[in-house]
Amino acid sequence: MRTAIITGGSRGLGLALARALAQRGWRLVIDARRFSELDEARASLAELTEVVAVPGDVADSWHRGVLIEAAGERIDLLVNNASALGPSPLPPLSGYPIDALERVYRVNVVAPLALAQLALARMPAGSGIVNVTSDAAVEAYEGWGGYGSSKAALEQLSAVLAAELPDVRVYAVDPGDMNTRMHQEAFPGEDISDRPPPRDSVPGLLALIEGDVPSGRYRAAELVGARA
Repeated sequence: MRTAIITGGSRGLGLALARALAQRGWRLVIDARRFSELDEARASLAELTEVVAVPGDVADSWHRGVLIEAAGERIDLLVNNASALGPSPLPPLSGYPIDALERVYRVNVVAPLALAQLALARMPAGSGIVNVTSDAAVEAYEGWGGYGSSKAALEQLSAVLAAELPDVRVYAVDPGDMNTRMHQEAFPGEDISDRPPPRDSVPGLLALIEGDVPSGRYRAAELVGARA
């Protein structure tokens, strides 16, 4: 049974991907900061597969260690999906609170690399690391400087890891706009019901996880045709 760690697995894209992998027989280790949401996700996934739910914050080094130990001796997939948006409404960089920016970087940049460092000793050749990124990493959107720059850093980390680890597939994947809680926080008071649900981005991620696509940066929407 293949084992996957999915951070931020209690809702949104993390939960949608976890459900798809569970239906394919993967063993799952998921985490989230909100215990009630995580336990609800665990219960629904447990109807499909073996799942371990670990409440906590990926910015906490102790929590990261617990996630790795919960996965066991073999880790086939690490999905760094948990992200921090930062303050809402999104502030301009000229007035961005530095303590909030440090928090965004701890969650979006430092934690994914730290988890990868811990997981790699247990990842066999051909295993995969999926780092969830955003178009804000490559486009200059007003107000998105904190989040976007953190995702740009994550993409560069992904590219360097891929160059250093030829036996492991390392992906930075942009899932596209989604109707999620975090996306709503980025647009407080606005109607985002026209955004697609997270499950619409899952086929693109599965194309990376289950296919033989080389390491690199991808958009989930562009991968659906390749999977077909």
